[in-house]
This record gives sequence, structure tokens and C-alpha cells, in this order.
Amino acid sequence: MTDADAFDSDAYVSELRAKRQEKDDFFGSHPQSPIPPEDRDDFDGLDYFEPNPDARVTARVETHTDPEPVTMDTSADREVRYLRVATFHFDLRDQSLELGAYRQEHDESPTLFVPFRDKTTGQQTYPGGRYMELTPSGPLSDLDEIVVDFNLAYNPFCAFSEAFDCPLPPEENWLPVVVQAGELKYESP
Repeated sequence: MTDADAFDSDAYVSELRAKRQEKDDFFGSHPQSPIPPEDRDDFDGLDYFEPNPDARVTARVETHTDPEPVTMDTSADREVRYLRVATFHFDLRDQSLELGAYRQEHDESPTLFVPFRDKTTGQQTYPGGRYMELTPSGPLSDLDEIVVDFNLAYNPFCAFSEAFDCPLPPEENWLPVVVQAGELKYESP
């Protein structure tokens, strides 16, 4: 089930395009941009799939009261440990799917880290996978549903420079479908 009918699609697309422009402006000029300084003068924006309201789905939230530790490999061949605090169950492209949502140990932030791979990974999108960050509207334990918006999927900083070390999505978050939404693979100028 998509959440496409529950919002103004035109306003959503306009807001999404504005957020993308804001990100491009930051990446092109800010000192903390992941784009290497020598490439910023030639940077003319990130590439994205067209906004896709059907890639915005409502997921059932399964909260884990005793979160299971999950070890993730990183782009620099290290390991980092996260806690799987929730599992999202949803339908996309006529398939029932699920994604783990994580937090680092001792992280009290309400924001959930959702790294994933899909059938575009390594072809149209970054070979290491993409990320989403979701901030629930209230305590996770109070939620039955959450909107998972793949249009907000983005590349980790290691997609832009080897100076960064990024967690790679665990195998449990490898989706067996094509998700044509969010950021495309970055091609340096």
C-alpha cells in the first residue's frame, strides 16, 4: 500500500526538488562537503531518479524491546556495531519486504539509520548501497506505522571520497527489487 493518495503529490515533488537543490548547493561550496575540494568548481549537482510518489510506502513497525546487535562491514574494511531497534514491513513492487532500522549503542537520538541495497546497487546507484534516515513522529514503541520514502535515499559520503569510512548495508537489508528512487551513482567531474 502506498501513501501516495494521502498527500499533495505536486507539493511533495516541489518540496523534494527544493531539498535536492539545497543539498547540491551545500555539496558544491560548503567546507564540510564530501566532494573533494579539487572537484567542487566543476560540480554541477547530484543525479537523482525522478521523484516517484509510489516509492513512498507505509510500513508496519515491529519494535524490538531487546535490540539485537548487528555487525556491519565498512568501506574501509572495518566493522561497526549497531542495534536493530525495529523492523519495517511493507509492500513495494508487488512484493512483501522488510528492512531493519538501526541505532548505534548508547545513541539516544530518535533518528533511525536504514542502510539498504536493491537491484540498482552497483549499476545505477552506488555499489556500497544507499542510506535513509527516518525520524519517527513519536517514541518508536508507540508507532504502528511509519512512512518509508525511498525518494530520500542518499549515497554515503564514501561514495564521493575514499577519505570517508561508511557502514555497508547488512545482508538482511538487501532488497530483491529495483528501487528507482533517490540518489543515483555519483560520477566525479
